[in-house]
Amino acid sequence: MTVTWARVCARRIERHALSPPAPADRLADVVSAMCGAHAQVASAAELSVGLRVAGTTRATVRDALWRDRTLVKARGPRGTVHLLAAADLPMWIGALSMTPRPPYEAGRDALLDPEQTELVVAAIADALRDAELTTEELTEQVVARTGAWAGDRVMDAFQDKWPRWMIAMTAASRRGAMCFGPNRGRATTYTSPARWLPGFTPMDGPAALAELVRRYLHAYGPATPAHFAQWMATPRRWAEQAFEAVDLDQVAVDGSVGFVVAGDTEFPPDGANGVWLLPYFDAYTVGCHPRELLFPGAARQRALAGSQAGNFPVLLVDGTVAGVWHQRRSGRRIEVTVEPLAPLTGARRRALDQQVARIGQILEGTPSLTIGPVTVGAHA
Repeated sequence: MTVTWARVCARRIERHALSPPAPADRLADVVSAMCGAHAQVASAAELSVGLRVAGTTRATVRDALWRDRTLVKARGPRGTVHLLAAADLPMWIGALSMTPRPPYEAGRDALLDPEQTELVVAAIADALRDAELTTEELTEQVVARTGAWAGDRVMDAFQDKWPRWMIAMTAASRRGAMCFGPNRGRATTYTSPARWLPGFTPMDGPAALAELVRRYLHAYGPATPAHFAQWMATPRRWAEQAFEAVDLDQVAVDGSVGFVVAGDTEFPPDGANGVWLLPYFDAYTVGCHPRELLFPGAARQRALAGSQAGNFPVLLVDGTVAGVWHQRRSGRRIEVTVEPLAPLTGARRRALDQQVARIGQILEGTPSLTIGPVTVGAHA
């Protein structure tokens, strides 16, 4: 089957609920469909979700996470912090349990040997079983259950040194031993997924991984094992084996070949039509490939950091990156600067005005728009 890039963009835009946005009562379904919202920066996650769900504000997203618990803050693809649909957590943990140990856990210079990692993961699970603990509190509990070595401040992090045990946090997340709890003031807390989702039991690993591949291809297909490996930060051969466990159809897109789930070959007849301002590490920007089509021409130099997507918030026109943008907040004022890489038509400029107004609604502020150069660097 052969389709144009424009039709691929239209399919992805629709499946990401960027157009049209989903009804307000579908918030968790949207987060599920996009395979999680990157949440290292909380406001970026709130904006990612808000752009896809009609009437949603940052308060709505926070309520879904901390009050209704239809979302959960946990480590997802690439081991990075995401908002995930709580109902999907068993699948995520099952699938993540199948991923190879990253080099920083298994290499010669790893800060924990395999036996120590097992001790720390067990200590984390025990400490968080019925508690929400800050990093400092969890450090005390882990050290008490393992030994003083776990508290040695040897892990480089943000011009500081963190305790040794923290290198095992991603492993503990992959095993279903921990997720994030609500902040206590400015302090991050952690808790057990079983407290968040009563009756929580991880899915069988192979079945969960096959389901994750299907979910990924539904949102980002056509895609290849190499694309999936980059999205998950895993070796390519491992991703190839994951694809082999799923029935697939092959699709050609403007000279490149990718895969979709067998039978899922429906594409809109026309291309996408719209303007969006996507925040840092938005799922669409990070998950979609090929990069040379998503970031054409000048967009490759301006909106990518090497080969990594997501470091710049992007202006998306008809599903393709067409510029960058930045916001600066002061109280309720939100100053938005957009740098298009080509002149905008009158219709697209009006659509951009509407997008800026929507950002103000989501972030509960009063926005203003400047068209001009974005002078800050990546991830500023």
